[in-house]
Amino acid sequence: MPGCFKKTLFALASLISFVSFILIVVAMGTPKWMTGKILCKTGADLVNATDPELVKFIGDIYYGLFRGGKIRQCGLGGRRSKFTIFPHMVKKLNTSLHVMIIMFLCVAIFFSLVSFGFCILNAIKVPYRAIKGPAGVCLWNFLAGGFVVLAVTSFMAAVKYHHLTERIANFRENVFQFVILEERFEDCFWICVASATTHAVNLLLIAISGINFPKIKTKTEEVNVTAEDIMY
Repeated sequence: MPGCFKKTLFALASLISFVSFILIVVAMGTPKWMTGKILCKTGADLVNATDPELVKFIGDIYYGLFRGGKIRQCGLGGRRSKFTIFPHMVKKLNTSLHVMIIMFLCVAIFFSLVSFGFCILNAIKVPYRAIKGPAGVCLWNFLAGGFVVLAVTSFMAAVKYHHLTERIANFRENVFQFVILEERFEDCFWICVASATTHAVNLLLIAISGINFPKIKTKTEEVNVTAEDIMY
């Protein structure tokens, strides 16, 4: 049986792994990974809008991995619309990269659950196989955190190098052209970053659990018995 200290550490690690699983699921299902400001360039050019008038042509956009929405401002008031990435819009994006982001997160979810199970196993008993012990827990946490990092990095690449926001904003826009004025990574993106951080914390906890702390021993004073004490 593991000691009380190791039980506590592995129980805490299992809780952190489960929290990471929840964070990834929430992030994937929420449509606010990115928000931004979009300018209706066609409308602004038609009326030669100056700086004070450009406000009438600036709308908003937000999106996640599966859906999103935007407010089009082309001089006639705002028009709200919602869209889904699958199955139509993904053809206009970098399909392979977008699917890879989703797959990376799905794999991270799997390894988070595996880490959760192995942490509980190590909190209950000492496994007889090394892969089921702390080494295995480290491996699963490293893989889970690594795949989350890959997903986050891929999403940043899609936004910065493949102009993801601009492609989404101009999807099925035959008359008006939109340009991106501002982009912001939102809560769901940072939730994924937090998920990767939790696995790094788990690796630290597992490392601490392997430290053998010295036991405090109380020294017993030696009693010197002399001949005089015996006679006494």
